[in-house]
Amino acid sequence: MHNRGYYGEFGGAFLPEILAATFDELEAAFEAAKADPDFRPAYLRLMENYSGRPTPLTFAENLTRHFGGARIYIKREDLNHTGAHKANNVMGQGLLVKRMGKRRVIAETGAGQHGVATATMAARFGFECTIYMGEVDVQRQRPNVFWMERLGATVVSVRDGTRILKDAINEAFRDWVSNMDTTHYVLGTACGPHPFPEMVTYFQSIIGHEARQQIMAQHGAMPKRVYACVGGGSNAMGLFSGFLEDSVELVGVEAGGHGLTSGRHASRLKSRDASVGVAQGYKTYFLQNNDGQMQETHSISAGLDYVGVSPILSHFRDSGRARFEAATDDEVVAAVELSMRKEGLIPALESAHAFAQAFKEAPHMKPDEAIIINQSGRGDKDIFTVADAFNDPKWREFIIGKAEKYKKR
Repeated sequence: MHNRGYYGEFGGAFLPEILAATFDELEAAFEAAKADPDFRPAYLRLMENYSGRPTPLTFAENLTRHFGGARIYIKREDLNHTGAHKANNVMGQGLLVKRMGKRRVIAETGAGQHGVATATMAARFGFECTIYMGEVDVQRQRPNVFWMERLGATVVSVRDGTRILKDAINEAFRDWVSNMDTTHYVLGTACGPHPFPEMVTYFQSIIGHEARQQIMAQHGAMPKRVYACVGGGSNAMGLFSGFLEDSVELVGVEAGGHGLTSGRHASRLKSRDASVGVAQGYKTYFLQNNDGQMQETHSISAGLDYVGVSPILSHFRDSGRARFEAATDDEVVAAVELSMRKEGLIPALESAHAFAQAFKEAPHMKPDEAIIINQSGRGDKDIFTVADAFNDPKWREFIIGKAEKYKKR
């Protein structure tokens, strides 16, 4: 699939010399783990006994009837421990950290799910843990910050730059440079320098391998299309990995924000606002200006507003192996509401981007065709954002009441 970290022209490892030995050590540990016949079975046992895998593939009977087109199946990563697909990657990397004999882990997080998963893994394995999170994301994902700290992690609010995910990544790399001997950086998505895109995909591929077996058992045939939201690309690569050798259309859905012509979005593969560049140690499409300065991004979801994207997905786009679309904030909120009312499912705002695109396309497909949507996370973490979007008066009254109580203390 690649030549030492390259996928077509994308990928690589553009590193300061001080980090080269650390990345060599990580790559050697990863390759040794893959070659060890006991490693994958140990990983699968851990995910089964600790994280609750396999997650179900749910036939969305009511949504299927509502749209009158393709049969809609939903891969339930929201039922994975910590409420998202993130645990698949961090538990695998935790096993690698043990093999390398390191005692501290650091991570970046946007939506907070990766941070919670990393803090959970650190508690499980007994590692010291520091999480870097942009100040903007700390504010909109306060419940996840609370849980990270209760799990024993130190959460650092990053006030540099645009104060979102890319700035958190920069801070995590600065930490790693200073603490390489004792610390492993648990990168949360299929981005960054080699071997991270391959390694994260390796652990997340458990999603697609399960989904492939499940759709064959339930539907008796391959799906016509599979849908996943795309921030960095870990849940998309996870689902897509199960169908790469099949004639299944792979559809990635980015954050359309206020619209692709608004300048307020986070679409790198669908919009015309991105160009190829090198940043944060790898080559891919970035939202950047003509001088190579990173642009501000926007999404209603904290987890999709990254300026870059997985080099593997960039290669898939340019080679035609995958198609990329974008869903606007309004379409995403509507998709969350419809999923709740029709199926009793509350997808995370990130995942709801995939739902929104699938809902546009399912009605135009045949009743004997099937699609899979990756519900990569659960929506309870988004209660503040969703309640604001619905302009819920009872929720507003509750928040004001809580604030008044705190004032009186």
